[in-house]
Amino acid sequence: MVGPSQGSVMINYRVDDLRALVDQLAGAGVPLVKGIDEEPNGLFAWVMDPEGNKVELWEPHEMG
Repeated sequence: MVGPSQGSVMINYRVDDLRALVDQLAGAGVPLVKGIDEEPNGLFAWVMDPEGNKVELWEPHEMG
């Protein structure tokens, strides 16, 4: 995904409840780069950190 970050790397955090986290971040004024996408291997969303680096948030689908 191409985005506004000028960094050469992107940090990826694995999270337990992406929807709740996105709501919490939005409530704190953190802008989403891209909202929640559902992919075969989980849910993804992207935000910018205070230093302008893009951060990927990933909630894997439950195995089972």
